[in-house]
Amino acid sequence: MLRKSVALALVAGTLFLGACNTVSGAGKDLQSASQEVKEEINK
Repeated sequence: MLRKSVALALVAGTLFLGACNTVSGAGKDLQSASQEVKEEINK
């Protein structure tokens, strides 16, 4: 039972960290795209 609980916690932690990385990357992409649009508007 303890082994299953530890394994489940490790899998859940890995998925959580992967999701944080993905959301962070998406936020950076949106910022970059927004900056490019602003630069085009100001030309």
